[in-house]
Amino acid sequence: MSERRTITITIGEQDFNFTLGAPEVTKYFNSMSPTNKVSPAFNLLTTSVAQEERAALKALLANPLMTMQIAGALLEEYSPDIEFTVKKPSATPND
Repeated sequence: MSERRTITITIGEQDFNFTLGAPEVTKYFNSMSPTNKVSPAFNLLTTSVAQEERAALKALLANPLMTMQIAGALLEEYSPDIEFTVKKPSATPND
């Protein structure tokens, strides 16, 4: 999935429009670490939201839980709908 998509998330009474593509998602995942999760989520949201909505969004992102919930919803919506199955290895060796 390499195309950019605009995703609208309604928070309370306000719509926020995010434009997201593979480069933003990759940067988000690459910047996460065991001790740094909120900052990458904050950066993803503030750089992908429409500029005229940024100030209103930043006010909501003062709460780190809200930041993580919004980022999670955005990434879930961006994720492609695919079906896959992971097959377990056979218990008998293939000789």
